[in-house]
Amino acid sequence: MAVKAMDLFDAYSKNMLPSDQGFIVSSFFSVNSAYSRYEVVSYNNVKSIYPAEEGLTFQTDGKKLHILVEPASYPKKAEEPFVRSSSEQIPHRFSELDLHTCKNQTKIYTGKDAVMSYTSFTIMKPTGLNFAFIFYFLPDIYDSLALFFEKTLNKEAGVPLLDAKKVAKPLALKIKNRMSWSYSS
Repeated sequence: MAVKAMDLFDAYSKNMLPSDQGFIVSSFFSVNSAYSRYEVVSYNNVKSIYPAEEGLTFQTDGKKLHILVEPASYPKKAEEPFVRSSSEQIPHRFSELDLHTCKNQTKIYTGKDAVMSYTSFTIMKPTGLNFAFIFYFLPDIYDSLALFFEKTLNKEAGVPLLDAKKVAKPLALKIKNRMSWSYSS
């Protein structure tokens, strides 16, 4: 059975990073609350990958999708996400985000569109509970991403299971529709 996903930095050290196409999911969890940020990056046709002081730099274009999980108790909920402190920030205004409000009043924001990153991007080395996974481009990748988000939103971000299930499949579909790379002959 093929490996569907693995820790990004382990894959790099074992020379198992795909250069043709892949999806990287990184998390950034708050130490004081369930406030969570996720970044999904799709890439293809990598020219090179090399370690940088803060993480791994990919020499290629990338498409980034941001996800923000905001607990009901978050004190700065009226503040636009792009002006929040760097540890709580995503590069979007509320008008650029889709919103799902959970039964416990947790809010899940997802970017309406992917943000293009030209020439290169760096994936930060995770600290604490954070992670960075590479998802291999296999036939069932979008099912794997949906299941992954269902579990991490529920277990790590404190989203009720029913809401995590409601958000995970449309999120995987958005990743498929907005972040895939098409090839022209």
